[in-house]
Amino acid sequence: MQNVIDMEKVMFRRGDKEILTNIDWTIRENEHWAILGLNGSGKTSLLNIISAHQFPTEGEVHVLGNRFGETNLPELRKEIGFVSSSLERFAQMFQNDTVERVIISGKFASFGLYEHPSPVDWERADELLHDFRLSYLRGKRINSLSEGEKRRILIARALMNKPRMLIMDEPCSGLDILSREQFLHTLQVVTKNDCHLVYVSHHVEELVEDITHVLLLKEGRIVASGKKEDVMTDELLTETYNVHVKIRWDEGRPYLSIRRSAPVGIES
Repeated sequence: MQNVIDMEKVMFRRGDKEILTNIDWTIRENEHWAILGLNGSGKTSLLNIISAHQFPTEGEVHVLGNRFGETNLPELRKEIGFVSSSLERFAQMFQNDTVERVIISGKFASFGLYEHPSPVDWERADELLHDFRLSYLRGKRINSLSEGEKRRILIARALMNKPRMLIMDEPCSGLDILSREQFLHTLQVVTKNDCHLVYVSHHVEELVEDITHVLLLKEGRIVASGKKEDVMTDELLTETYNVHVKIRWDEGRPYLSIRRSAPVGIES
């Protein structure tokens, strides 16, 4: 069985600064991962590598069976979807498009639809609207939607090309509680579409049951990686976040609280 991601002794430097150090990480079939860490921990650089937008300075990288240095990265990117709250900065390019046209644009990786969709493309867009319980939005302009609806349309857009891996970079940023929960519920659609999820967030309560594994990053190094229940411990998260925390579980989801003490390494 082919691994989704294989990274061995990966390092990444920017100038004289070492951003990632000695990264060994494997994602296997049927695993869905979250990446957690403070700002500056190396999450963005790691995402840039696994999304085939950046080469490591050192080390071996295989993504979806393709070895970096021996594969066409632009072709590989077609098998990888990407969703981020930052994509909404392109909203003005979509503002006069219907939700169906926005979804179909994902096939061509364009902001705006400049190609001529086939009947199969329209059927695929309709199928995705149904899967995400957004059929009531058919024909509506994207600029008339709520923020939560826009985020779910962005996931549908990312799935238009049936990617084998979907990367989500803080997709719930700025959403209210209801919109966040509606968004997280749609992750089931991703995992049921034979698509492997890599989810980045600052909020551990977003790690719903569909997410099976967790990678903890600190200052460019892996603190721990493995099954969610094994990695999401008080001790490992305290080390990762530099503040004393406590984890409780409810219906398969972790929730974090801060203990009444000084940050790690600071005398009270």
